[in-house]
Amino acid sequence: MTRYDELIAALRDASRPDRPYPPDFAAYLEKVRTCAYTVTDPDVEKLKAAGHTEDEIFEQTVSAAVAAGLSRLQAGLETLR
Repeated sequence: MTRYDELIAALRDASRPDRPYPPDFAAYLEKVRTCAYTVTDPDVEKLKAAGHTEDEIFEQTVSAAVAAGLSRLQAGLETLR
């Protein structure tokens, strides 16, 4: 247990990291999870062209990024234990 557990739980609840996503988000969200620094405007434009709103893209992006961050945090904490 860390002093941040409450904050992490609140972040997990707010971001809904296991939210379902449409199939055409799969490659984009994998990119967000594994190498977010390579996401470009054309990646987002492709989703917009497929009919997704900026809000939907943002929410899916945050969920995937938070899930990846929490997973890495957990791995780091387990290493310290």
